[in-house]
Amino acid sequence: MKRATFASNIGIILATAGSAVGLGNIWRFPYMLGSNGGAAFLLVYIVCILIMGLPVMLSEFYIGRRSHSNVKGAFTKLAPGTKWNLFGFIGVSCAVMILGFYSVVAGWTLEYIMQAFTGSLAGKSAAEFTSEFDLFSTSLVRPLIWTVVFILLTHFITASGVQKGIERASKVMMPMLFIILIALCVRSVTLEGARSGLDFLFHPDFSKVTSSSFLSAMGQAFFSLSIGMGTMITYSSYFTSKTNLQNTALQVTIIDTIVAVLAGIMIFPAAFTFGIRPEAGPQLVFITLPNVFERLPLGNVWSCVFFILLALAALTSTISMHEVATAYMEEEHKMSRKKGAWIVTGICIVLGILSSLSMGLLSGYTIGGLNFFNLLDFVTAKILLPAGGMLICIFIGRFVKRKDLLEEMTNQGTVRFYLFSTFYFLVRYVAPIAIALIFLNELGLLKKFIG
Repeated sequence: MKRATFASNIGIILATAGSAVGLGNIWRFPYMLGSNGGAAFLLVYIVCILIMGLPVMLSEFYIGRRSHSNVKGAFTKLAPGTKWNLFGFIGVSCAVMILGFYSVVAGWTLEYIMQAFTGSLAGKSAAEFTSEFDLFSTSLVRPLIWTVVFILLTHFITASGVQKGIERASKVMMPMLFIILIALCVRSVTLEGARSGLDFLFHPDFSKVTSSSFLSAMGQAFFSLSIGMGTMITYSSYFTSKTNLQNTALQVTIIDTIVAVLAGIMIFPAAFTFGIRPEAGPQLVFITLPNVFERLPLGNVWSCVFFILLALAALTSTISMHEVATAYMEEEHKMSRKKGAWIVTGICIVLGILSSLSMGLLSGYTIGGLNFFNLLDFVTAKILLPAGGMLICIFIGRFVKRKDLLEEMTNQGTVRFYLFSTFYFLVRYVAPIAIALIFLNELGLLKKFIG
């Protein structure tokens, strides 16, 4: 049976960019930027994207298209008779675990869309937003319903196939995401305190940059691009032989970075206008920003639009995570796409329910001091993703022949790769060291080594 491919170049770009763009761009990036001095962090982040993000993404593109297989099958084909296919289990496990707890937060966006649409957010104080969010997120039924609904939305798009599901949905959702984001940015920059917010975002103060800022920027670059868990390997396995891997990686990285910067333009002018600290943190999305929007004319409309934006960003990412596991089930276990997708969905629903309940009913049950939601977050973000990224670099830098790598990156010599030697040096030496630093920092071990 002929393997599916994306039907068009624009479909490739939008689907792959959709995998990278997620809640991390719209919530985590502004929060990280706010915590690390603003514009100076943005510049450091862009440097980290260039020296680490792009090389690792290109490496995953090589593995995916060279093998035309799922994340486990890719290593079975490229390194037969070795243990490298174990990376496939890491990628699939990581994607499923992230999807399990990520869908809980994604489900919250649906709840807030409904509240904004019905006007339930209107006329509330900051304290009321806080108490009602705490009440909702720890309650038994509503978070579970929205979690399951979001996973099912993800399921039906993935189960529909590469072209009719993932590509078609990406062509609709990514333009919508940009239109909504730009509309919110326009509204934000017309606010009274917009100048201060834009100065914070674009006028660097390098005195605020520390070694911790560099590590944070590297971590954000790594996680923002969805590298290290097989999503880019899986998506690039659907690329055609004519796809320009270099241009695709560059375009996806630019789109991902633009979305993150636009999120800053959307958030910081509003935050400065209403006297909110730019490093407001985890409560920014579901407590602080709704409070901001409700102080504006047509506040319920802006709140609704904002949460639709968050839902779209989350959905483009959850589709790619679901596809990692679905492609694995379909190809490695020789089952139909729909059956494989339902098995993945069932597992994710169980993980999602446990993650949601761990904030309320099951909050007393912890492992290593972490509830189930935080445990999945810790294991994936701080262990599996960095480990996955490092293994990708080691595989490309140590086990792939330089000649084969150049051949694939240049489409058998039909396109030029002017900076190939630079790319090879970065992926062989610089990126693994950078990822190792992130890994040690995230586990809290770096201070022990250097202090």
